[in-house]
Amino acid sequence: MNELKLLREWDADAPPLTDAARSRARSRLLQAMQAPTAVHTAPTAPAVGRRPLLRIAVAGVAAAAVTATVVVAQDAGEKEPRTRTVSAATVLRGAAAEALRTEKPVAPRDDQFIYTKEVVERRPVSGGPVKKWVDESWSSVDGSKKGYVSELGYKQWVPKSRPGQSTWPPSKWSELKELPTDPRKLTATLRDMGGKPDYGRPTTADEWPMVQIFLSGLLRDSVLPKGLRSAAFEALATAPGVKVLPGRTEFNGHTAIGVQYVVGPPGTSWKDGGRTLLFDAKTYQYLGLRERATAKQGTEVYDQSQYVVASGVVDRVFQRP
Repeated sequence: MNELKLLREWDADAPPLTDAARSRARSRLLQAMQAPTAVHTAPTAPAVGRRPLLRIAVAGVAAAAVTATVVVAQDAGEKEPRTRTVSAATVLRGAAAEALRTEKPVAPRDDQFIYTKEVVERRPVSGGPVKKWVDESWSSVDGSKKGYVSELGYKQWVPKSRPGQSTWPPSKWSELKELPTDPRKLTATLRDMGGKPDYGRPTTADEWPMVQIFLSGLLRDSVLPKGLRSAAFEALATAPGVKVLPGRTEFNGHTAIGVQYVVGPPGTSWKDGGRTLLFDAKTYQYLGLRERATAKQGTEVYDQSQYVVASGVVDRVFQRP
């Protein structure tokens, strides 16, 4: 998941990117997103400080409110599950409302750490035992201290931020707090990649894939400033090409609805098995993600699931909430 390496780190004092540079960046990102997802089983160290982001893309000409009939869990006394037709926008806006309802506002100090505990499971498509990892990470709130991460069981220290180093989307709490919680403004701010946002300019079809990567990157952070997670879901609800996956899905003990994005004409990319956001079928609470991945030069195919089971703010590495 290193397709954002081009954009994630640059000299914070450098001039804003030119239109030509942004165009080249969008092209690189789209090419990376269209490439098959691969996972590595060799004991090779992953990139230090990697911030996993969702690689999701959309078709610029598709409508945002693609609907599907989904099966939801029955209430007490019902013999059969009920069905209802919902749109992806409905699910995402429901997730936004649920995020506002359940969030617990926090105000971490610069010298603290954000703790995340995530479970990753891989189920071979051809059958066989399920592999499971429980990864924990401690990220410095302001980047001034060394962090510690575990990715698929591989553990390592993360160096503190270098002078002038920055990331996009932001990862430092002080910078996250500056992001707008108005969905339209958040979209424009992320789109313009650190430059002065042009709130009056609509986001174009070729810009949406990049914007979705950035929005989804925010959602992967386990702790965010008040209202920002909800705003990211609301912004994703306006993306063209978003769709609901039909059928009933079980995920981490929940009956779930899948939401997925597509790029290009049907069959060109993001077919069945592409990365999918999963939400509780009743409350629309965000549960995690599922995707199909390959390993060993494409000879092994997995259905991979990821979900956060614990998070919080702590005073030191290896401390848990």
